[in-house]
Amino acid sequence: MKNIVIAAGYATRLGELTKNFPKPLLKIGRNTILGRMLDDIDRIPDIDEHIIITNHKFAPIFEAWKEEQHYQKPITIIDDGTETNETRLGAVCDLLYAMDRQGIDDDMLVVAADNLLFFSFQEFVDFAKEKQTSCIMCHEQPSLEKLQRTGVVELDEHCQVLGMEEKPLEPKSHWAVPPFYIYLKKDLNLVRHAVENGCGKDAPGNLAHYLVEHTTMHAWPMSAGRFDIGSLDTYNQAIKLYGEN
Repeated sequence: MKNIVIAAGYATRLGELTKNFPKPLLKIGRNTILGRMLDDIDRIPDIDEHIIITNHKFAPIFEAWKEEQHYQKPITIIDDGTETNETRLGAVCDLLYAMDRQGIDDDMLVVAADNLLFFSFQEFVDFAKEKQTSCIMCHEQPSLEKLQRTGVVELDEHCQVLGMEEKPLEPKSHWAVPPFYIYLKKDLNLVRHAVENGCGKDAPGNLAHYLVEHTTMHAWPMSAGRFDIGSLDTYNQAIKLYGEN
């Protein structure tokens, strides 16, 4: 299984902090946001490589960071060739670019690189093994306002996804979808042809939504929470709350 880290955004909401520096490599205490995530994923026996897709502006910074790492699994940095937020490929196209560049023909764990997580991805991998399908994550979200800004899924009693909506005005459930996915090898052909068949390019949830309509998928209810670092305020809050952990 390949660990694909989508890290090609420009984090414009963090202003000067990320004008010339990638958000995933910002420090929270002694470690980076990305480092905290890889510390967990690297321990999963199924994972045999970390593939980080970034942009041309930040690729040298990721390469320098890579030289200082000592993970068990190798790290590959991929430059998507873009240099501005206006010319970015979008998360789905970045994933397809990485798959094409590396000739990926394996199960994939696909993660966004801007969250602090309070559970192990091992649980997610185990869930996908049990269900033998591509999988997404989900968590209870009581806030209607927040549900209207994210992907929302309907599930049956076995956690099979019955339907998914992006940013629904009238959500059909309280199950929100964070940007973490497992796409199995058997579904890679669907993934590769998703954009040409109408899948949205920008948000990673667009691909999950597309696959829900074309194959069987399950959703793992997260066993603990996460902290999404999306703004300067939330970054400063993360430093205050978790900087010493």
